[in-house]
Amino acid sequence: MSPVLLQLVVGAAFLLAAAALGVSAITHEQAERRRFRERIALVAAPYVRVNALVVMGRSAASRSAPVARAIAAVARLFAYNPARAVQYPLRWWVVLGAALAVARAVAAMASIFFGSWSLLVVPVAWVMFSRAVFKWSEQRRRNLLYAQFPDALAMIVRAVRVGIPLGEGIRTVAREAAAPTSVEFGLLYDRVSIGMTLEDALREMATRNNLQEYRFFSTALSLQSQTGGGLSDTLEGLADVIRRRLALKARGHALAAEAKTSIIILASLPFISGGALGVLNPQYMGRLFTDHGCQKLLMAAIIMLGGGLLVMRGMIRKILA
Repeated sequence: MSPVLLQLVVGAAFLLAAAALGVSAITHEQAERRRFRERIALVAAPYVRVNALVVMGRSAASRSAPVARAIAAVARLFAYNPARAVQYPLRWWVVLGAALAVARAVAAMASIFFGSWSLLVVPVAWVMFSRAVFKWSEQRRRNLLYAQFPDALAMIVRAVRVGIPLGEGIRTVAREAAAPTSVEFGLLYDRVSIGMTLEDALREMATRNNLQEYRFFSTALSLQSQTGGGLSDTLEGLADVIRRRLALKARGHALAAEAKTSIIILASLPFISGGALGVLNPQYMGRLFTDHGCQKLLMAAIIMLGGGLLVMRGMIRKILA
């Protein structure tokens, strides 16, 4: 296959993937608006007079099942969840564009070893970097929700103990807590306000955020609404457990700080020594960037250093998990 044809094939794959993600985001947003309008209409139906002149329109989100499955498959490939589009700090097209630029840089380095066939690395690296960014964004948001959850529970406990209804306690969290907890409890309060049951709204919040502690919170409130009992004691116990786990996690990170410092020092030594040699003998160091054989050695060193850093980072994260 000629290099020009290979570039055309890779470029067409990029355009198709980007178009599929764009259609997926637009489709999900339209579906969310349609479901919200249907919920509002269902709640207000007993109080609205029937109007024979209502104009019915087809939903723009209605699509054939194969197309919808194909779009969902592409979104899953890039680890992009249209249901959490507002939760990502960057728009999906910004992430894909930056990941594509990084993937092209990786392919440029790989061209030293493989020539024009290095373009085959671009799709793989593009998907890997995009998945890493989207998963990092989701995990960062879950960590914030987890760290803020004990304070939110404490607000609800104080509200319940002084006689304030549970709904007003949830509204207090939505008004006074920090983001993203305030956003989630605001959505919870809005769902309950438009007619959704508290159990369904809590289950939806737990599923949307994929946080185990939210599921515990949902289960506790559901059981309390059905069987009664001391809700404040249950929520206070859950908050205490989460605080203990956060303290244990912080202690683990403190104990791992020495290993992280060693990793940073070892990883910076090649760059420090290389920079010093470049200042003392520029011609000697310049061969790393001009001679083809030296370029191969430089790329091999970068790959081995990056692989070692990833392995050490994975070991530390596995120990602290």
